[in-house]
Amino acid sequence: MSVSSPPLSCSFDLDQDATANSNKGEMMPETVPAIDMHAHLGVPAIEELIADEPGLARQRAIDGASLGPASAAYNIAHIGALAIALTDVEARIAAMDRAGVDIQAVSPVPMPHAWADRDLAERMVAVTNEAIVDHCAQRPDRLLGIGTVALQHPDSAVRQLRSAMANPTMRGVQISTAAAPGMELDDPALAQFWATAEEIGAAILIHPWGCSLGERLNAYYLFNTVGNPVETALALSRIAFSGLLERHPRLKIWAAHGGGYLPTYLGRADHAWSNRGDARTTAEPPSAQLRRIVVDSLVYTPGALRHLVENLGASQVTLGSDYPFDMGVKDPVDRLLAAGFDADTVAAIRGGNALRLLGALPRGK
Repeated sequence: MSVSSPPLSCSFDLDQDATANSNKGEMMPETVPAIDMHAHLGVPAIEELIADEPGLARQRAIDGASLGPASAAYNIAHIGALAIALTDVEARIAAMDRAGVDIQAVSPVPMPHAWADRDLAERMVAVTNEAIVDHCAQRPDRLLGIGTVALQHPDSAVRQLRSAMANPTMRGVQISTAAAPGMELDDPALAQFWATAEEIGAAILIHPWGCSLGERLNAYYLFNTVGNPVETALALSRIAFSGLLERHPRLKIWAAHGGGYLPTYLGRADHAWSNRGDARTTAEPPSAQLRRIVVDSLVYTPGALRHLVENLGASQVTLGSDYPFDMGVKDPVDRLLAAGFDADTVAAIRGGNALRLLGALPRGK
């Protein structure tokens, strides 16, 4: 039986003062809405749109080699079984109610298609973002949208980001751990994208898909269990060492899966920064940079969650379930409570930190 609080029955209208106060002990945990910042929507129309594209076939071959035949076959069956959970709003709300989650930020299933040319990428972004908005519109009292952009085309991504954020349903966009092969997140070509995200207050979710280590991960689902956290650690390391967050101090970046491996081993990055000229690229060490990034709580065990909070700070962690996938959890609120934090920390992770990222919540259905 779940020990988490039941979903709040009222609609939400928390202003920015309440958002700020939620991290100062002025809101008790049970009065802060539980906000799941990591949940996904399937968009079948995208698969129909790109079904005959040569780029899709090439991407599937690359992913298949990295997954290995056993995991590739397992994933096909698993995703097929999740069709209703990934697309049906009532199934989503029922799962949220069972978990004691009040609000969910819904992002598309993270399968980036950096191979898509500009025209196709524009259509894919439009279809995906429309699907996110339509899904959330069915329960605007409980759901907020996280859209997508075609980051491989940086000028298009800037326009798409502005367009997405013009819709009141949308609070940010999801990107992968690289814009495209050969274009990392610290690439100068993305400078205007990051500047625009800071300017308009868009939250940017970094979510991996597999790993560039390729066939070394082709057994035991290492594609995900090792690959995802490696990719996230690499992406965040490039952001930290590049000085992106010093140039854009108001930038809202948050990362899935607890930020990958990096938060547990910040001392090594700081040591390089302290002892090597080629790594001394910022005014502050990497650990200080990373404490400006928000991560989710999807690290599975109470001890790991305590360690994450110790390394990054209670103000930098939000709830995250990875709904509805098998590598996610069905009880993010219960797992937060099991970590034994004080009331202020519980309130911050339960929803206060998410409010800082997302702003005021919707006013009902």
